[in-house]
Amino acid sequence: MPDYHDDLRLGHVLADAADAATMERFKALDLKVETKPDMTPVSEADKSAEELIRSQLQRARPRDAVLGEEFGSEGAGPRRWIIDPIDGTKNYVRGVPVWATLIALMERGEGGDRPVVGIVSAPALNRRWWAAEGLGAFTGRSLTSATRLQVSQVGRIQDASFAYSSLTGWEERGKLPGFLDLSRDCWRTRAYGDFWPYMMVAEGTVDICAEPELSLWDMAACAVVVQEAGGQFTGLDGKPGPHSGNAAASNGLLHEDLLTYIGDARH
Repeated sequence: MPDYHDDLRLGHVLADAADAATMERFKALDLKVETKPDMTPVSEADKSAEELIRSQLQRARPRDAVLGEEFGSEGAGPRRWIIDPIDGTKNYVRGVPVWATLIALMERGEGGDRPVVGIVSAPALNRRWWAAEGLGAFTGRSLTSATRLQVSQVGRIQDASFAYSSLTGWEERGKLPGFLDLSRDCWRTRAYGDFWPYMMVAEGTVDICAEPELSLWDMAACAVVVQEAGGQFTGLDGKPGPHSGNAAASNGLLHEDLLTYIGDARH
């Protein structure tokens, strides 16, 4: 099995640099915010954090490809870094501390590209989570100061805590009835949003979460953290990994139940 220790260490260096850049502009009164063609906001901090990560990758891993939310795809090859400089930009521009830089390394194998390293760094929450294939998932402030992550052992939907982002996407996909049934049947629901529910699944504080519309950079880092913590990460179609354009994550025990309510097989 490949050893991803060096890539994980590099991921932390990249996250440290991004954290410094994003925190410097967080809550800045003169923060510049634009609207992208898809009508979502992008701040100067999104762009500068991604540029910073790209420049460091160019020096440290010049042969690796890069895909980022703000500046697209660059390079080719079996290894590709996936960057979301600020996941939760709407929170960031409003001064809500729930946002993170997501950094993942994907590697090509027989079954296609799979995420093998993931770092989720949320400096305004003073939290960081990370994982590498075969090495487990952890949370803490550094590689040497970390706690191992483990998903929950909740085995019944009636006892489960379910996290989501919003209702509108489910309605647009025609899945609102299943979503509402799940909300009624489970023990607790909370709309934490963005990266956070996946990290909660990984650390066992939430049991299931799902989102109806996502990009690869929203999911790649989260997927490997959830999986290395013992959980399952698929699309709503049940296909493993972050390639389906949407996500369902669970402690594994509840995954089939979760997909029964909101998966693509439901009508």
